[in-house]
Amino acid sequence: MAIYKTAINKPITTGLIFVAVIVLGLFSLSRLPIDQMPEMDPPYVTVMTTYAGANASEIETNITKIIENSLNSVDGLKNITSNSRDNLSVVTLEFEWGSDIDEALNDIRSYVDLVYDNLPDGVTRPMILKLNSSAMPVMVYGFTAKESYSGLDRILEDNVVNVLNRIDGIGNITVSGAPERYVYIDLDPKQLDAYGLSLEQVGNAISTNNLDLASGTVKMGKEQYQMRVKGEYVESSEISDIAIATTPMGKQIFVRDVATVRDTIKDLSLDEKINRHDGARLIITKQTGANTVQIAREVRAEMEKIKKTLPPDIEITNIRDGSEEIVNAINGLTESIFYALLFVILVVLIFLGNWRATIIISLTIPISLVTSFIYLLLVDSSLNIISLASLTVAIGMVVDDAIVVLENISKHIERGENPREAAICATNEVWTSVIATTLVLVAVFVPLTMLPGMMGIFMKELGWIVTIVVCVSTTAAITLIPMLSSKMLKEKPFYLTEEARKEAEEKQAQKKFTFDKTIGRVFNSIDAAYANLLRWCLRHKRITLLIALVFFVVSILPMVLGTIGMDFMKEQDNGRMSITAELQRGTRIEETLKTARHMEDDIYRILGDDVLVVSTSAGSNDDAGMAALFSATTNNKISMTVRCTKKYDREKSIFDMQEELRKCFAEYPEIVTCQVNQGGMGMGSNNSLSVEIFGYDFDQTTAFTQDLRKRIEQNVPGARDMKISRDEDRAELKITFDKQKLALHGLSGSAVAMYVRNRVNGMLAGYLKEDGEEYNILVRLQEKYRSSITDIEQLSIPTPTGKIIKLNELATIEEYWCPPTIERKNRQRYLTLTVMPYNTSLQELAHGVESELEQMNIPSEIHVDLAGNYKDQQDSTRDMMMLGALIIMLVYIVMASQFESFSKPFIIMFSIPFAISGVVLMMFFTGNNIDMIGLLGLILLIGIVVKNGIVLVDYINLMRERNMPLNEAIAVSGQSRLRPVLMTAFTTILGMIPMATSTSEGSELWTTMGLVVIGGLLVSTLVTLIVVPVLYGVFNRKGEHEKEAKRRKKFIFMQIEDDNEPAKQTITPNQNTNSNESSTDCI
Repeated sequence: MAIYKTAINKPITTGLIFVAVIVLGLFSLSRLPIDQMPEMDPPYVTVMTTYAGANASEIETNITKIIENSLNSVDGLKNITSNSRDNLSVVTLEFEWGSDIDEALNDIRSYVDLVYDNLPDGVTRPMILKLNSSAMPVMVYGFTAKESYSGLDRILEDNVVNVLNRIDGIGNITVSGAPERYVYIDLDPKQLDAYGLSLEQVGNAISTNNLDLASGTVKMGKEQYQMRVKGEYVESSEISDIAIATTPMGKQIFVRDVATVRDTIKDLSLDEKINRHDGARLIITKQTGANTVQIAREVRAEMEKIKKTLPPDIEITNIRDGSEEIVNAINGLTESIFYALLFVILVVLIFLGNWRATIIISLTIPISLVTSFIYLLLVDSSLNIISLASLTVAIGMVVDDAIVVLENISKHIERGENPREAAICATNEVWTSVIATTLVLVAVFVPLTMLPGMMGIFMKELGWIVTIVVCVSTTAAITLIPMLSSKMLKEKPFYLTEEARKEAEEKQAQKKFTFDKTIGRVFNSIDAAYANLLRWCLRHKRITLLIALVFFVVSILPMVLGTIGMDFMKEQDNGRMSITAELQRGTRIEETLKTARHMEDDIYRILGDDVLVVSTSAGSNDDAGMAALFSATTNNKISMTVRCTKKYDREKSIFDMQEELRKCFAEYPEIVTCQVNQGGMGMGSNNSLSVEIFGYDFDQTTAFTQDLRKRIEQNVPGARDMKISRDEDRAELKITFDKQKLALHGLSGSAVAMYVRNRVNGMLAGYLKEDGEEYNILVRLQEKYRSSITDIEQLSIPTPTGKIIKLNELATIEEYWCPPTIERKNRQRYLTLTVMPYNTSLQELAHGVESELEQMNIPSEIHVDLAGNYKDQQDSTRDMMMLGALIIMLVYIVMASQFESFSKPFIIMFSIPFAISGVVLMMFFTGNNIDMIGLLGLILLIGIVVKNGIVLVDYINLMRERNMPLNEAIAVSGQSRLRPVLMTAFTTILGMIPMATSTSEGSELWTTMGLVVIGGLLVSTLVTLIVVPVLYGVFNRKGEHEKEAKRRKKFIFMQIEDDNEPAKQTITPNQNTNSNESSTDCI
């Protein structure tokens, strides 16, 4: 028994099964976390090794090369890059997206252990780090203060960090830029020399008087006591009274005699400003798998409570809230789904004119969509923009099968059949074509789950969700729809007498606004006009096909002529900007801060009320630790984050605002380079071109890159934010010891190096403890005695005999230039020139750069590659082209199997090239470029556009089997299938309109897909209605059907012969035109 017949015979069972599906789906929805993207591990592993005292060249030779050579054999390695800088080697291994990083980590550990013994003495054991998307900050707060600024670090630690750490899911909380308390002992070297003292003596005296030691146990009678010597400093002022030594004359020398004690905040090295006020940033990350939105909600609630406990002068500013982007994107897609649902229901109501039929079809939408939540819960995923976009894509498709089935049932009821018979017969006629169209969609979406690379990670979820949703919708279309139709649709009235029929018609005629008199009449006129147009086209096949060919050629001209460009991903207006400015190498932090203040003033002047937050960071923190992995900030660099109002609350786009700031900052004479680009959740721009220049010689590659940059700046109009990854050579002071003089004075190079460091950077002489906190006590020379080469030469060095000699007696000091960092890729030195496009596509920008490279004389020692997002785009495009070819082949196999014909699938697939025509025209008239998401929409069109062709050709075949003449069968079938074809097309188009026109944050990502599907479907639907029927007539013009009928008449199915009289019994197609089970019910 057919499944649809079982569903009709068992309505309660059928209904309860689908109710159970809805309940399970809603339960799954309640358990799903909310996030921006599916959880994924970036395919990067970093090996970090420190070697104190080595410069970049030494690090490259002694550490980086050795580690690279060893790790080059790791399985699945795609690229190996490295960065060698002072004291630090960072080697990064890149694998393919989707690789098992944990397995790779085991291999890397084994190789590192093998090579560790070959590294120089003094090298720390390499640290292996696996990067994770959870390492990106989910929230950043700014805290500004006036009177409380000096104690801000302690206030934040006690009142904020400790409280927020109690929230479930919080990973790490870091305070950046808060002032740290230091006790400085600033020595006067002249006084030290006069008393014959060294800095180390002062430091040791301070340290030895700052003790808290256990001194044993004392027994007194029956009691036992622990003794402790408590000699720690209670206040910093006590240090001034510490005795350092006694002169031969018996006079004591105190710290106050040779130094100034300052209890203050740490010397300025990293400056943080929030909205032009001194402050600190609180950076919050989450644990892997935690719910970003839930964490942000709890943090905001706690912040409201915390605010009441803080001093009144402290203000809290929300610099970045990652949940805002997620919530806005989710809300935008949810809104798109709601509007799409509304449009789909309206289309069904308008075309069918029956509220009962509309309710029946509308029920398939929630049933189909909630199954996606069950899938997401089973695979441990989240509700994210990919999963919701998948539902937006699917919502126009889930009603297609239901429309085809219900529309056919309605026609059978119009012919006088009762609803139950109509449900069985109508479903029997179309259920094979409905399943075939679903198999076509499965053939389109399942291969998406096999797409490699980063796009594959994103599209895997989309492929499975749409596949599951359309399969469920098809199941509902051939079970739930016939069952509900048999129960809910009304039977056409039957009149026993002619008078009763006339009386009913008169009553109906008195009603002015019935469906048949209004919309129905319009549709009937359209049906008739379409049938006449189709008959004309069938009589003039050559003219029709010639017009179609000319239209196709003209429509793809914009693509051939290069008017439509190609990007990787569309830039999103999330209301944030990231500004990075670099001043001349060696600029003091104080001068850098003056420029930063001017830049802040210009930002407020140019952007006005559109600015909400300007967070500025300048300089570097020498205690940054792990931050060295992710940034190389120096005293001459300024980093700014600007948060603006929502895009629908301002007149200018974020991209126009960026361009205005670029023009303004370009006029600053002190700024060497400045980049103004998108600010995201730790992510860079979606569109960037990286020009990789390989070569061993620093001077040669740097000069070539500078020349290329100038040429691009002058000749490529869409190039912006050009940045060279290699910093300028920096000046260093090199101290070269005379080993003979060192030996003469009984000194070693390491001892003198330590003395120099103590006098310049300072000697740690213990800690001042207060309320459980420890503050550094640092002994050093006053700044005015260590601010020039002459001052360094005059540093006093103590000898083992107690004498004091000057540094210039032991060594020479000279200035020299060296590269601050050395970058390598795949074991070759290289540097990158990064270029951002503005008002141009990434593809056009790449062509412009290639044109400049062709005009340059590239030395043989230099090799140039185009990389970055452009390479990702090229790789993804190639993968999608191969995927498209595979999908077309699978679709052909499905249709050829259904029709048992090699030619009929070609007839239907003829509409696919015209879908490309529609896409090109839509992109041309809207002024958009194609990106990877748009290319994905083009692949989806393959399945969408052939669906209507299958339904149409299947019905023509049915009419031909009923011995209807070819042209008439085509015209009648076209007229009969016009409404379902238009309904399915309009539901998909209107389902995509909210996606294409949404103005919510993050909606730009999906706009191109919406436009691609709408444009392609508009044109391909016209082709399906006109050209496909004409092609059917061309391919069948020689009367294949008549030949087949004659052949079948000659076929003897069974021959029975008895003893008296031979007899033949033949069964022809006319005797059994329907081979399905329910043929006895449908005469």
